[in-house]
Amino acid sequence: MAAIVKLHAEERETEKIASSSSSMSETTEAEEKQGVLLYYKYTSSPIEDLNQLFTFYESNCSSLGLLGRVRLAPQGVNVTIGGKISHLHNHIAALLDGYGGYFEGTDFKIASYDEALSMEVAKECGFTSLSIRIVKELVTLSSNPLVKTPSISEAGRHLSALQFHSVLKNSGELLKEESPIDFKKLVLLDARNLYETRIGKFESPEVETLDPVTRQYSDLPAWIDSNAEKLRGNCVLMYCTGGIRCEMASAYIRSKGAGFENVFQLFGGIQRYLEQFPDGGFFKGKNFVYDPRISVGSSSKHILGKCLLCGTTFDDYSSRCRCAFCRMLVLVCNDCKTESAQYACELCQKHGKVAQSVPLVNDDCSEVIPECDIGTAPTECPTHLSTNQIQSPFIPGPLKKLRILCLHGFRQNASNFKGRTAALAKKLKSLAELVFVNAPHELPFIYQPRKSEKECISSSPPPTKNCSKKFAWLVAPDFQQKEAIHWESINSSFDPLQYQQQTEGFPESLSYLKSVVSNEGPFDGILGFSQGAAMASLLCAERKRLNLELGFRFVILCSGFAVNLAGYEKGSITCPSLHVFGNEDGGDRQISSGFSRDLSSYFEEGCRMIIEHDSGHIIPTRPPYIGEVKEFLRQFI
Repeated sequence: MAAIVKLHAEERETEKIASSSSSMSETTEAEEKQGVLLYYKYTSSPIEDLNQLFTFYESNCSSLGLLGRVRLAPQGVNVTIGGKISHLHNHIAALLDGYGGYFEGTDFKIASYDEALSMEVAKECGFTSLSIRIVKELVTLSSNPLVKTPSISEAGRHLSALQFHSVLKNSGELLKEESPIDFKKLVLLDARNLYETRIGKFESPEVETLDPVTRQYSDLPAWIDSNAEKLRGNCVLMYCTGGIRCEMASAYIRSKGAGFENVFQLFGGIQRYLEQFPDGGFFKGKNFVYDPRISVGSSSKHILGKCLLCGTTFDDYSSRCRCAFCRMLVLVCNDCKTESAQYACELCQKHGKVAQSVPLVNDDCSEVIPECDIGTAPTECPTHLSTNQIQSPFIPGPLKKLRILCLHGFRQNASNFKGRTAALAKKLKSLAELVFVNAPHELPFIYQPRKSEKECISSSPPPTKNCSKKFAWLVAPDFQQKEAIHWESINSSFDPLQYQQQTEGFPESLSYLKSVVSNEGPFDGILGFSQGAAMASLLCAERKRLNLELGFRFVILCSGFAVNLAGYEKGSITCPSLHVFGNEDGGDRQISSGFSRDLSSYFEEGCRMIIEHDSGHIIPTRPPYIGEVKEFLRQFI
């Protein structure tokens, strides 16, 4: 303990001397520069009035001409804004003056720009406007409902940049004397995503660096669970860009109990470390940042990244090349880059994906605002789903169309469902590609003989040669599948509630959809109509229990109803969802609005969006409904 305390005291004294000697000569010049301010804060007690804090940010940032992103949640704030450095200092002063109780001890990180930035890059990073959002959580560790969010009070202890460096230099010896429990060895854990670690990471000759190689932050808990033995009994030194991702991730590790007590995190992240060690220290390469700077390097000029195609050392992301399948940023050098080329990232190549030509979005309302220092969505379940919130991992760049797998209703097929949704596909053509498939359960041709006025007149079935086969995702318990060759007569009247008895056949449909995704995927989302919506809901509910890897990030449930969900609690499904159904006066004679509303209640409130219309058993394509559908989809581009 004495060694760390002494080290901390020396660090503070060094910073004080350096600050006093340079502040007078540089203040005037620095305040005229443009800069970026980054800070986050988990408050000790919940923020009582978020609306009041929202008003403060809106008024203060607007008056100072500050642009960027502000995320507010009951447990704190996460902010990345830009403007004149003097105005950024004024913002900090006003914040501490009005809300000092909440923000005491906050690490305000300001970085200046030394060169003019592209307006295109600034727009892609959300720095041409001010976006303030109230969200459920500052960072959502996982969208999986079975992953319990740990208490932030369990987060690993902070180490300053100097302490972090000294621990690495001594291979953890400094921590042994103050750790309550002995540990086997020191390991570094990078809490960032693959596109970040490609261009920079900590490297120490005596310390192993664990790189989870994730696409998005919400994949990290699964990696921790699968690699728990690499962490158990060791001293884990975590780091990320600015610190916020390590807060929740370190708490998640420590929540595992015995053997996971020794978890520490770099306070202020890589940014503070590079400020303390301008030559890079143990950090090699560049620090990827979620603002118009793109990345920040040290004086060493060491290049860690490599071109995806030729392997030449390269770490410049300014060209915004992205994977055609998962949209992750990829490194492609100037010699290999061509205007019309599409690329497949390392992870997609590992799963057998080959780059192909993919149409790009050309939409007037396609501005995207990635979250600061999260590497993923601001939250998987925002309290209000809005156009500028991203619920999936997105790297600024040309927007690619979403691919949506469409599941038809009972006794339909892919062809007629495609025809019935032609207007929808046309309205969404700049945002999404709709892919239609038949369900696996083939249904017989059936008809009901008409009652003739004269007994001599008989009713006979139509010929089958001109009839398309019909299919279902779920069937009745007594269903016996057979090829539809001849018509079958039914004497009973149509039962409008027959869908409530169609509860079997999920395993076969699931197996079939797995093959569809494997052969035709990946898909960003699923659109289900009527029974197709019931099937899609089951996929959302069962994907953790069955360890499903279908890869979809959202569902659109049209005129849906719940099947086999009685064992699930209301609000327990956290997959982002859009529910579209007719209101009480909407005239849907097949599925009552009450059943569709009941289905929506199984999805977490912050993750769902509901559109009620007056158009019956259809998917509406007229305003204002189509605009709301587009608003939902733009969150995932």
